[in-house]
Amino acid sequence: VQLQASGGGLVKTGGSLRLSCTASGSIVSLGALGWYRQAPGKEREVVARLNRGGNAFYDDSVKGRFTISTDSAKNTVYLQMNELKLEDTAVYYCNAGGWLWGQGTQVTVSS
Repeated sequence: VQLQASGGGLVKTGGSLRLSCTASGSIVSLGALGWYRQAPGKEREVVARLNRGGNAFYDDSVKGRFTISTDSAKNTVYLQMNELKLEDTAVYYCNAGGWLWGQGTQVTVSS
């Protein structure tokens, strides 16, 4: 199974983007799903995670602005990002089961 992430881009502060991560197989079987990000010079950090029970966890820095969701029919997990800030600039990675990573998609927020 592979994960293919997309949807990154350049956006101004306050704008929105929706990231998508599509699995080549059933996303339901992969376990917990999540989005992480890594800014230059920083460690990769969790942004949002969805456990098997469907409960969502968000880092404090994105609570109220980001939403993680899935479409099992499309084997896709999404990250809706609203009210983007400069500090959201990073490469975003999707993760499944704690071990399977997508290739990363760049999000750049400019003023």
